Amino acid sequence: MGNYETQMDQLKSGEIKEIYVPRENFMMFRDIWIKREDRKYFVGEAAHNGNITYRYDKTVV
Repeated sequence: MGNYETQMDQLKSGEIKEIYVPRENFMMFRDIWIKREDRKYFVGEAAHNGNITYRYDKTVV
């Protein structure tokens, strides 16, 4: 599913509300996420079969 770096920027800016990451793409997503300074604001909600939906939440500390 698309370019996760771009999607993370869109999520941060409010252009999109969430990013859906299927299990098979998690490591690709993680490689990008781990390099971000604001990674703690990307909050993931796990679903069945290892799929995750991420939202951006500045209130998380």
